[in-house]
Amino acid sequence: MFRLMRILSALVGAESAHRVAVFLLRMVDKILAAKWLLRKIYAVEDPRLEREVFGLRFRNPIGLAAGFDRNGDIFRPLDALGFGFIEIGTVTPRAQQGNPKPRIFNIPKERAVLNRIGLANNGLEAAIANLRNGHEGIIIGCNIGKNTVTPNEEAPADYLRVFRNLYQYVDYFAVNVSYNTTHKQYIPRTRESVMEILTPLFEFRRGQNQYRPILLKISPDLTNEEVDLMADIMVDTPLDGIVATNATTQPKFANTTEEELRSIGFGSTSGAPLTERAIEVVHRVHERCNGTYPIIGVGGIMSGEDAKRMLEAGATLVQLYTGLIYNGASLVGDICTSLLEAEEPQPTEEQPQSENNSIQ
Repeated sequence: MFRLMRILSALVGAESAHRVAVFLLRMVDKILAAKWLLRKIYAVEDPRLEREVFGLRFRNPIGLAAGFDRNGDIFRPLDALGFGFIEIGTVTPRAQQGNPKPRIFNIPKERAVLNRIGLANNGLEAAIANLRNGHEGIIIGCNIGKNTVTPNEEAPADYLRVFRNLYQYVDYFAVNVSYNTTHKQYIPRTRESVMEILTPLFEFRRGQNQYRPILLKISPDLTNEEVDLMADIMVDTPLDGIVATNATTQPKFANTTEEELRSIGFGSTSGAPLTERAIEVVHRVHERCNGTYPIIGVGGIMSGEDAKRMLEAGATLVQLYTGLIYNGASLVGDICTSLLEAEEPQPTEEQPQSENNSIQ
């Protein structure tokens, strides 16, 4: 499915390829045997992969990052590919078309995707309609944000509206404060601006019978000092964890010229150019909070080795997206297999006995 997206991208464009993939997954969702077959082919199931994080039991630590299932209408066939959890969204209060097309570009020689979508989605009501029938056995996170036209000073009301209305339908929330809108990013960088968004969510949650974890999704483009600030907010507040990171507007390309980049235009880059910075941010957050808070590591996970490095840096769970486009849906199972292999005891070579130690 994801390899098909890459092939179609070269023929009809990346966004059209995404639409075709979503359409096919919707067809799969209507056929029980098709979902069974996908799970049989791709899913790796083993009790050793299970994780308990912020009160939820994950069948494995590999999740699908926000951006693919924007409206929560294809999470069941995606779950059949073997993910441990699915994050839908970003969901905004009102539907929005996003920025003008073309706005998604694959950059194969960098194993990267550049986009300037602008959080296109069908809005809160559509997400509720898709989630109303439940998702038993599937952990669903919801990435929430503000509408592009909403002034920054009114952003907290947008976040609260989505949070409040989706509260009963999802398992956790990722508060997205790290995305591009038009030609600039909406990234609250001060304690005050972040707390203006989070405080109403904490207050609403206190009045509910069910507890929904709240995580903050942060940008890789923050300075190290700003990353420390976000970690400190997590420690000082009822925040349950951090999602690190989102795409970057400051990628380090090795094989792409300035002229080629100008021809594509502005955007946020995900994929291999993000790997090192995402791991660095996860490690920094982990160290800052003394390893006591959950971190979802996302950004540039293109292989099992990347996932292991992210987990070793301090991530509790990881998320994929661009890696799937370049490696296919088998990447989920490949990572699970590599994690299981890493747990296997390594054989040790028998040391030859010296003459002095030999049995007489």
